[in-house]
Amino acid sequence: MKSSLTAHAHVRVPLICGAMYPCSNPELVGAVSAAGGIGIVQPISMTYVHGHDFRAGVRLAQRIAGGNPIGFNALIEESSRYYRARMEQWIEIALEEGIRFFITSLGKPKWVAECVRQVGGVVYHDVTALKWAEKGRDAGVQGLIAVNRRAGGHAGDKTADALFDELAPLGLPIVCAGGIGTPADFRRVMDLGYAGAQVGTRFIVTTECSAHRDYKQAIVDATAKDIVLTERLTGVPVAVINNAYVQRLGLAAGPIARWMLRGRRTKHWMRTIYALRSLRQLKRDLHAGHGAEEYWQAGASVDGIHSVQPAGEIVKEFEAALS
Repeated sequence: MKSSLTAHAHVRVPLICGAMYPCSNPELVGAVSAAGGIGIVQPISMTYVHGHDFRAGVRLAQRIAGGNPIGFNALIEESSRYYRARMEQWIEIALEEGIRFFITSLGKPKWVAECVRQVGGVVYHDVTALKWAEKGRDAGVQGLIAVNRRAGGHAGDKTADALFDELAPLGLPIVCAGGIGTPADFRRVMDLGYAGAQVGTRFIVTTECSAHRDYKQAIVDATAKDIVLTERLTGVPVAVINNAYVQRLGLAAGPIARWMLRGRRTKHWMRTIYALRSLRQLKRDLHAGHGAEEYWQAGASVDGIHSVQPAGEIVKEFEAALS
């Protein structure tokens, strides 16, 4: 099926393997692209979690992709000058290595859009509501990733249907993110008018993903009722599987953290503290089995996930749903 996404990303299947910290290892990214979708590199996951030199990791994913394109995810919240400089370096390397499809999140994408546009690239921007979509459009992005309330990680608060209706008048291609675990889910959002789908949780439960087998089994065993939102990881709600560790800690941020997050001067300090802590925690939990104290991120799409499969098989099954 041809769409704005297939044209922009130069792929056959309008399916994105969403960038996931910490789950986006280069083998998974490359496998999705090799099958006709597009895998997205998450640079912190690539370097900090999986231990690759960034350029070498990109080249590994590209070799596995077999000449098909891969993409890049830029989290552009400007928490520090050091992080901004590092992101600029990663983007420069990505462009040098031929990546032309970028997804931005958590910040103002104008500088990324301007940089990527100079070499004929395309930027899509993660949004959860109209006000963020308008800012992305005004910043020069060419498409939107609409993150709904069934997404894993930082979810939105609207249904896929409501969010599409809200964003469609902007006239940009819209990709659905959240709640897509089966070919039928994929077909449904395409029939709504979306240009494609971004899938995360389903691709964790693949042979290529390096997540611990107990993490994958927890997704297989879970239902949507087992997905809860915790503020303990980043200070804002993150979708995780409800387990004994999550229950013991509770879901709400502590009173000091909540006070700091409300302050104009203190919120950046608190966000930095949360970011550093969650980077370490999620890196450890990726390879932790049952019995460990773990956060396992997942979305409501767990309802349709029943087995571990090769990523390429999943892409083919989703593609077949459109025929």
